[in-house]
Amino acid sequence: MKPADRGASLPGRAELRSYDAVFVTGSPLHLYEETPETRREVDLMRAVFNAGVPSFGSCAGLQVATVAAGGVVRPSRNGREAGFARRITLTEAGHRHPLLAGRPASFDAPAFHSDEVETLPEGGTLLAFNTVTAVQAVEIRHGAGVFWGVQYHPELDLYEVAGALRRQCEDLVSEGYASSPEALETYASMVDALHQAPDRKDLAWVLGLNEQVTEVDCRLTELRNFIRFVIKGW
Repeated sequence: MKPADRGASLPGRAELRSYDAVFVTGSPLHLYEETPETRREVDLMRAVFNAGVPSFGSCAGLQVATVAAGGVVRPSRNGREAGFARRITLTEAGHRHPLLAGRPASFDAPAFHSDEVETLPEGGTLLAFNTVTAVQAVEIRHGAGVFWGVQYHPELDLYEVAGALRRQCEDLVSEGYASSPEALETYASMVDALHQAPDRKDLAWVLGLNEQVTEVDCRLTELRNFIRFVIKGW
């Protein structure tokens, strides 16, 4: 389903309930902008909540669910996270929540976003944060539905991170994240090389990454936990 596309028709309750789960992915749209595209995305998420279908979202997916349930999204106050979100820290609730089972108390993860959750909706529980972004992982209970979401991207591997860095080169240089396009390319090339050889300690050391990012089983923790929970039943 691509609800943001012009002419897209939203599925009815019966159709939504035929799904075991719904995944809401990243998006270049800004949820604080009132446009037909953002309204269609929010309307679909409200329908998912009302249908009682369990859902998971990363990055903009978290923001869509937040707005659909009555919360607020804004431009990031501390600037964008580009490449990796560092030192994501579990809250007390996060330590107990099955979404983050297997994660250490603090970890890094692939991340690209310039917007953030300002206010969680009623029924939202903060599960993780860091010094850049106050809302990194949440559970939202709204209507008949339950949503688990993260602001980072557990689904992205290092090859995709390197590609996204290159696509955002102009913005990252202009905002001071890299001193020049050449410096950005050097960094992206190291990320790419670590994807090709995840056991290279020299690259992991320079990039400040560990197994939470370089090992597939660790990086996919939240997705695996959500799927396991859906299979076991809510």
